[in-house]
Amino acid sequence: MNVLGLHLLLELKECNPQLLDNLDHVRSALYGAAEGVGAHIVGECFHQFSPQGVTGVLSIAESHISIHTWPEYNYAAADIFTCGSSFQPRDAAKVLIELFESKQPEITEVRRGLLSLPVVI
Repeated sequence: MNVLGLHLLLELKECNPQLLDNLDHVRSALYGAAEGVGAHIVGECFHQFSPQGVTGVLSIAESHISIHTWPEYNYAAADIFTCGSSFQPRDAAKVLIELFESKQPEITEVRRGLLSLPVVI
């Protein structure tokens, strides 16, 4: 069975709330995760909420990296979706866990596009 992509769902619990509410840090963290694994960034969109919280998406040639933060709960939900095998999404997840100082991260892995296709070499 081949898959078209791998989607990591990150539950980043017990994070540093100041980092979660800092748009510049959130943007920098996503860029750090993408650049750290060699992803090719093609676009971005970030927003600071009032009174708190940040949402952001990096479009990468390999798919996307996104996050939504709840500083009041020391929590962030992040997604790393990648097609192909140009980088390991778990390496990008480690960067996000470290940069948000998550003391209780959880990662769920979803294989997307489960297809019975011939292997392309």
